[in-house]
Amino acid sequence: MDITLSSCFIAVDDHDKALTFYRDALGLEVRNDVGFEGMRWVTVGAPSQPDVNIVLEPPLADPNASPDDRQVMAELMAKGLLRGVIFATDDCDATFERVSAAGGEVLQEPMEQPYGVRDCAFRDPSGNMLRFTQPLKK
Repeated sequence: MDITLSSCFIAVDDHDKALTFYRDALGLEVRNDVGFEGMRWVTVGAPSQPDVNIVLEPPLADPNASPDDRQVMAELMAKGLLRGVIFATDDCDATFERVSAAGGEVLQEPMEQPYGVRDCAFRDPSGNMLRFTQPLKK
């Protein structure tokens, strides 16, 4: 049995700002853009990984969610407490320069970590933390 990752989800509060960041700053391709019941899902992914999708979804993608639940999710997002993803890169410093130049909010400049990677971190326009890791050469 072979199990692989197909999709992961990142909550965003403004799909247009998120799309500009993920498409233009990170260089991901847009694969789908779907609206349903007043909500929107935009699927992006790396051209080099056609079978792995990142779905930019509403903070609480449930049309039956209560107003109180929607408020809680909005507050968690505003605080940056929802998780993002970790991207792999072959050049952490170049990735840092590209995302910084595109206006990404820097959380951590490139640095070597004790667990064998050089990484940096940003927040996307919705406050999600994104890390970019490069394996250290042995």
